[in-house]
Amino acid sequence: MKAVTTGKGAVKIINHTVNYFLLIMIVLLIGYAGYALWDSKQIRREADKSNYAVYKPTEETQGRSFMELQAINEEVFAWLTVYGTNIDYPVTQGRDNMKYINTNAEGQYSLSGAIFLDYGNSNDFSDFNSILYGHHMAQRVMFGEIESFSDKNMFDNHRYGNLYYNGANHGIEFFAFVHADAYDSAVFTANVQGEERAEYLGGLLSKAMHTRDVGVTISDRIVLLSTCSSSSTNGRDILVGRISDDVYEDTASDAAAGGLSDGSAPAGLYRIVRQLPFWTLLAIPALTLRLMAYALAADKRRKLYRSN
Repeated sequence: MKAVTTGKGAVKIINHTVNYFLLIMIVLLIGYAGYALWDSKQIRREADKSNYAVYKPTEETQGRSFMELQAINEEVFAWLTVYGTNIDYPVTQGRDNMKYINTNAEGQYSLSGAIFLDYGNSNDFSDFNSILYGHHMAQRVMFGEIESFSDKNMFDNHRYGNLYYNGANHGIEFFAFVHADAYDSAVFTANVQGEERAEYLGGLLSKAMHTRDVGVTISDRIVLLSTCSSSSTNGRDILVGRISDDVYEDTASDAAAGGLSDGSAPAGLYRIVRQLPFWTLLAIPALTLRLMAYALAADKRRKLYRSN
């Protein structure tokens, strides 16, 4: 009888230990998810265009504020604006295409990085094709809105942008939205030369989801705004425009272009959940069910002991 009692006591201790362990695991997972949400929100805030608004070159400042940013980071050389969107940022260029993946426009370490020009391009945008890169981030920061141009209505209603460089504004007229593979050299080759320009331009247009006939030719200068795509692992979404010495009026509605939007938080949460290790997505419901099963079993045993 004593052995039976001892065995029951041991089983009870083991059950309690397992229950506490599972509870701790669930609390840790919930804490990790909460930290991930907080950390993601902080990164998005660091990348919001409002952080750079004070440096934006305007007619009133005559570029003085922009020069202040250049004094902080000499690799800042331009300013990009896509009318009617939150894309309104300084442009950098490093010695390679890695630096500004995790360095912001002020030269500080940041997971949000900066908008940067391909290191193979000239920073006066004199090349036939110039490529600008930026992170695809939630809540429409950095190049997070490029993907939305896959919608025909968005593409049709956001036709113009602006590039400030060499002390002057230059217009951008967008004429194509392209989805391509990150390793497609037919797209991601900067400063295409000579006879290859016609093939390059034709290849872009053949890959485009949406196009607009603006009469672009190989004599023009074009710019590609490239970012990661959420639809495929190596996919890239690219908005393509023609650079002009004419400055275009902002005819796009800017009603939805205000800073961070709480309304897009679910998309941010979805992106965070997607980035969690696969085992955590299985572990949370499995551990929860296991804990519930142990709790029910423990309650059943207590009732059985009381009845005896």
